Amino acid sequence: MKFIRENLVVGFMLFALFLGAGNIIFPPLLGQQAGEHILIAMIGFLITGVGLPLIGVITVAKSGGDLHELSSKVNPLFGIIFTSIVYLSIGPFFAIPRTAAVSYEIGIKAPFLTQQMAESPLSLFITTLIFFVITLYLAFNPTKIVDRIGKILTPALLLIILALALKSVITPLGPIGESQGNYQTSPFFESFIQGYLTMDVLAALVFGIVIVQALNGRGLTQKTQQIKIVIFSGIVAALGLAFVYVSLAYIGVTSTSVIGFHNDGGVIIAKATNALFGKAGSIILAATIILACLTTAVGLLSANAAFFNKLFPRVSYQVFLIVFTILGLTISNFGLESIISYSLPVLLAIYPIAIVLMLLALFANHFQHSSIVYGLPLLVTAAISIYDGFKTLGIEISTYENIISYLPLYEQSIGWLIPACVATIIGLMIHSVKNKYRNA
Repeated sequence: MKFIRENLVVGFMLFALFLGAGNIIFPPLLGQQAGEHILIAMIGFLITGVGLPLIGVITVAKSGGDLHELSSKVNPLFGIIFTSIVYLSIGPFFAIPRTAAVSYEIGIKAPFLTQQMAESPLSLFITTLIFFVITLYLAFNPTKIVDRIGKILTPALLLIILALALKSVITPLGPIGESQGNYQTSPFFESFIQGYLTMDVLAALVFGIVIVQALNGRGLTQKTQQIKIVIFSGIVAALGLAFVYVSLAYIGVTSTSVIGFHNDGGVIIAKATNALFGKAGSIILAATIILACLTTAVGLLSANAAFFNKLFPRVSYQVFLIVFTILGLTISNFGLESIISYSLPVLLAIYPIAIVLMLLALFANHFQHSSIVYGLPLLVTAAISIYDGFKTLGIEISTYENIISYLPLYEQSIGWLIPACVATIIGLMIHSVKNKYRNA
């Protein structure tokens, strides 16, 4: 009991770091679109939105909390390039600006601004400026993140979401709606891909260092002790995320008859909350969005500054915090739609690579971190996923497209899965043959 009591706050912190803009927006959208297939759709979403991030946190913690060190076992150059891309993607280029933009669009603009005020760029700038000033303050001393986020913001956030969930169960908006689009024919695979949009697997590979730093700050420096705490914290965070996803998806799946169909999860949750709580709904929704986005931004900003400070030690952690804060503030003022559109190709390219790297690293002790076992599946995965990223930009190579279109699950956008598994088996065989040759 003492172990649970002392480390529950770390689990709450990890949950709060994960729970950001995408985690609030995408589940209600999934609920509306999945309709009567909501159960199987939630299984797919929970795999990529909860299960894989949990594995990611544990994997990185076992490697010492450092994604750079983990990925460098594949190849030193790959370690630097891939880790930098991951950090910048879920940091100042995409995810951090998205948290500020979503806070404005759903937490401020929709419920509180007149049309004239909403059309003014000044409103967005003032909101994001305040958002990033608070984020910078909370991130300036990473050893205090546990106390500031785990003890203050997370309980408030959980209470708000709990209120939404209870109200939606006690007085449902309506019956379960009908499935739409790809959810009619392949709800599992469609929701599996939708889980990518949360970017939680990428975040899991980054948050490990935040947790390890926080534990070091509390004097918990033994690796075995840290791994035990991280596993416990990961389970707490996973249960929290699952609760949030299921609750928000339930709100979405029962909302169609009252608010109609919408292609924007933010609109769905806004209208549904107003329908559930009336005038108070706007305030509840705004508080939920802003708290969720703020806690995620703090974690991402801290992790980015810590990584690049380690990569370039001559530049201090505090300087990186300030630079990334200014960069995030600048990009957030391009608006939410622009941020999502230019982040999608990168996300499609690197997400499968991150999943394969994470799963290989989890079992790396069984193949002695062999570069060939790492390299083959990662190379095959990259050849397919990077092309998927280019396709979203309208760049297609007809000959290459004709070849990979025959891959299993290609139409479901998981064409990399089977080739990665086959490449892993081949890599293990080569590694085994090399070992026998050395020992002969």
